[in-house]
Amino acid sequence: MINVLFAATPENWERYAPHLQVAFAALNLHVNLQTEFAPEQVDYIVYAPNSAVQDFTPYTGCKAVLNLWAGVENVVQNPTLTQPLARMVDPGMTRGMVEWVSGHVMRHHLGMDRHILGQNGTWESHVPPLAEDRRVTILGLGELGTACARTLSHLGFPVTGWSRNPKSINGMTCLHGQDGLGEALSRADILVLLLPQTAATENTLNAETLALMPHGAFIVNPGRGPLIDDGALLAALNSGQIAHATLDVFRVEPLPPEHPFWAHPHVTVTPHIASETRAKTATRVIAENILRGETGEPFLHLVNRNAGY
Repeated sequence: MINVLFAATPENWERYAPHLQVAFAALNLHVNLQTEFAPEQVDYIVYAPNSAVQDFTPYTGCKAVLNLWAGVENVVQNPTLTQPLARMVDPGMTRGMVEWVSGHVMRHHLGMDRHILGQNGTWESHVPPLAEDRRVTILGLGELGTACARTLSHLGFPVTGWSRNPKSINGMTCLHGQDGLGEALSRADILVLLLPQTAATENTLNAETLALMPHGAFIVNPGRGPLIDDGALLAALNSGQIAHATLDVFRVEPLPPEHPFWAHPHVTVTPHIASETRAKTATRVIAENILRGETGEPFLHLVNRNAGY
C-alpha cells in the first residue's frame, strides 16, 4: 500500500479526492490517501503551498512532493524541502490558459472594448488590421507559453517568443537571453507575460523595458504579478506608451480596493481566473508521477531548484 498525504485546504480535498481515487485505480495503484499520517509513514505528498505542511524534515521516507499548482515560488526555497519537487503541468490548465490568452489578445486586436463599452448612440466605424499585421510577443516559453504561442500563430499572428535559454518552435521567431529581450519587446504590439516568478524575472517590465515596446502597445499578464513594476506601468499607461493592460495577477491578492488599477480607464482587472488546475486532469498527472516513483522511472516536471521553476 502506498501512503499519500494530501496536504492542502479542506475545499481542495473535496475537489481532488474523488478524482485522485479514480486516477489511482486507472493505473492499478493501491493507495492509502489521507489528510493525516505519521510523517515517517508518508511515501508521497500531494501539496499546496498554503497548506499546514511547511516543515518537510519529519517526512524521512517521502519520495516526492507533487505540487498542485503550476507556480512553485512559495515552496521551492523552503530549506527543509530536500525531496524531489514536481510542479503541476495540467492539460486542463493549459487549455484554460490558451483560451483566456487567446480571448484577450483577440479582444485587444479587434478593439472590442470600443463597441462593448461604447453603446452611446454614436455610429463609430473601426476596422482592425488583419492578424498578420499585428505582432504578438510572448515572454516565457514553458508549457503554457508555448501552447499559447502555437495557438496565436495558427490564428495568423506573427508571434515572437522569448525565454532565458534558446528554444526552437516551428512557425515563430524564438529569442533568448538579455540581448534578445529588447528585440522581443520591440516587436510586441501585444505582449503576453507567462514567465515564472523568480528573483531574475521580478520587474521584467519596468520603465526602461516598457519604453522599448511600440507606442500604444497592449499588455496581457496572466503570469505573475511581480513581473511588472506597477508604478512604471501606470506611468506608461498615463503617457499613452501602453494603450491598455489586462491583468489577472498581482503582487497582493485579492487586489486591494484602493489600488489604482481598479479605477484606471486603461486597465482591466480579472481576479486570477486565467487558468485553474482542473482536478480531473491534474490528478492523472499526479497518479502518473506516483507510478513512476514506484517503478523507478524519472519523475515528470521536476523543478530545477537553482532556476527556481
